[in-house]
Amino acid sequence: MRDLDELKSLPQLRTDITDISLINEHKDLVARLLKDYFPPALTSNEIKAVTLPYSGLIFNHTKRFADIIKAAGPQFTFNIRDFDDHQFYVLSCCLILNDLYGTSLDFSKPLFYDIPMANGVIKHYRILYNADFLDILSTERSIKLTRNDIDELIDNYHDIRLWKSKFPVESYILKGFTIMTLVDVTIENAVSLFKEKLLTLYAADFQDNVDNIFRSIYRNPDIRTGFAIFNENEGMFTVEGLGYKINSFLLHGAEKKLAKNALCANSYHNLIENQKYFSISDTITFQKQFPESPLAIQLGKQEIRSVIFAPVVKNDHFFGVLEVVSTHPRELNSINANKLDVIMPFLTDTIERLAAQFQNRVQAIIQNNYTSLHPSVYWKFRDAARQSIHYDSLGEPHKLPEIVFENVYPLYGQIDIKGSSEARNESTRKDLFHQLDSLLILIGKLLQGKSGVPDFSSVQYQLEAYCNELKFPIHAGTEQLITYYLESQVHGMLDQITGHQFSDSIIEYFKQTNKSDGEYHRYRRMYDQTISSINDRMVSILDSRQDAAQQIFPHYFERFKTDGVDHSIYIGDSIAPVKNLTPVKLNKIRQWQLETLCEMEKAHFMLRNSLPYPLEVTTLLLIHSMPLSIRFRMDEKRFDVDGSYNARFEIIKKRIDKAYLKGTMKRLTETDKLALVYSDNAEATEYTRFIKVLNSKGFLDDEIENVDIEDLQGVTGLKALRVKFRR
Repeated sequence: MRDLDELKSLPQLRTDITDISLINEHKDLVARLLKDYFPPALTSNEIKAVTLPYSGLIFNHTKRFADIIKAAGPQFTFNIRDFDDHQFYVLSCCLILNDLYGTSLDFSKPLFYDIPMANGVIKHYRILYNADFLDILSTERSIKLTRNDIDELIDNYHDIRLWKSKFPVESYILKGFTIMTLVDVTIENAVSLFKEKLLTLYAADFQDNVDNIFRSIYRNPDIRTGFAIFNENEGMFTVEGLGYKINSFLLHGAEKKLAKNALCANSYHNLIENQKYFSISDTITFQKQFPESPLAIQLGKQEIRSVIFAPVVKNDHFFGVLEVVSTHPRELNSINANKLDVIMPFLTDTIERLAAQFQNRVQAIIQNNYTSLHPSVYWKFRDAARQSIHYDSLGEPHKLPEIVFENVYPLYGQIDIKGSSEARNESTRKDLFHQLDSLLILIGKLLQGKSGVPDFSSVQYQLEAYCNELKFPIHAGTEQLITYYLESQVHGMLDQITGHQFSDSIIEYFKQTNKSDGEYHRYRRMYDQTISSINDRMVSILDSRQDAAQQIFPHYFERFKTDGVDHSIYIGDSIAPVKNLTPVKLNKIRQWQLETLCEMEKAHFMLRNSLPYPLEVTTLLLIHSMPLSIRFRMDEKRFDVDGSYNARFEIIKKRIDKAYLKGTMKRLTETDKLALVYSDNAEATEYTRFIKVLNSKGFLDDEIENVDIEDLQGVTGLKALRVKFRR
């Protein structure tokens, strides 16, 4: 009664409160009036307060709420997470619609406060409102809504102009107060945030975000996290396997490490064998107990004082180890390790997904770079795989269907490096002669020095014989013969010599035998660099121009690098069923191929003088106007022509670059000339037109030579057009 009597004497508290200072001035009275809703016995447990609508005023806090605000610091302000003015306005309008118009709009959405603790760790609280003490009053500015108005609002949540037109500012008054209760959902919220962050592994701040989540879970600003991938095949911890940059305390900068070398026996038994959490509450004590433990030594180097390791396992597959570490002892231990139970299922699912994605990327790289499975034909392999999986699901016996493309037109071209074999033999001869000459000089010095040197007399005789042989062009097998003799006979004898006055000369000799930078491999490196430079330049042009060719019509394309570059194209409706290969498109592809070969030859001409060996190239194109079939050979994992008749095309491909002009000893292919091999006069007529186009573009001369080709084994009647490249 005393409180009511006091309230009667304060009419300003019984009517509309417009002066906020009245709340603070009479806070004791307010607290006594709300005692039934704020029991004193629960003030240290509940997080409750009273708030006035739209005022931002929060008062009558429980002790626990007050302590939380005090720990947050004077700079802290209450802001509902992810709740903007638009949402607030629409929510208020929905309250009015439900209360005055009888709608049942469900606008409920979890609302959260993120409040820092004194140590900087962020805690998360869900906000619950009790609005039983609110009344909604309309003003003269309110608009009477029709059913159509309400339906329009329901369908246009994002149109804030519409909402404000139906609910003008100050058209309604919310009178009264609400009781706000906060529930600590730090761990649940951290799990939710963790799931969200796992979707943004590529983000630059991913590691910081994850560390902050674990800091919230453990209420410790010192927490850091890492992850070590486990390769079960090799028994290795590694950072490779997910396709993302990974921080690991077990590896500590190394790319991989044997699990048994990274862990001690106890931790290996718990983590790898039993797949259980393993924790160390004090690493210093642990190191005293196990001074030889590589794990203790590694953690000590990183000033880690407590740690939890959690295995990530699903369907009996061990993906890796989650690492949670702290620089303070006993912060992490076997008891609070169990907090990870709420996190691990989501981490495990994510790691499994990432591992699968990584394997898909690996498979894509293999497919694109190491196999002949071209994107243009991938669809047929995919359909065959789907069919196989379907039959597997039905339990029906089946075998993988064969992959065949019928009625495709073949196009073949090559740029061959002329004289590559002779250049290779000459570079080998020079290197070996230099090495043997140097070795004979070294042996001569050794024999003139002090005793303790093996008998090199027979070696001298053999080396001199090899040197005489190397004064002439090298024979097949000479390099292997001399190399084997040196490694099996001479080098072992040199290794036995120690403490000799010419020991430094022996060391220098072996240094010069190094393939990567030794003087005895200089000319062979020059040769390899020449071949590699030519091939790389040719391939870069061919590959870059392929995009334009695929735009004309999708086709199967393959290329090979040896002493030069050759390529094959197979084009037809069976490769691209949704397209229609017209004669016009086929001719465009043929002209593209011819022009690309001209570009490649021109690029070599520009490159030639900068090469260690100024090797020339010859250019050839094989015209074949009859369609054929290609079949994927499962044993060879590549396509090949199908059928004995079609094999004629393959025979010509393999033999034509060594062919001679009929009745002469002159080769068909010559430097500075393009050779176009054909068997039908209509083919010659068509390609003559292409040559004239390239003549107008400055690639080829206008004089065309028509020649007959000497019969090949099993192939007769071939002819060729030859035309000079324009310089």
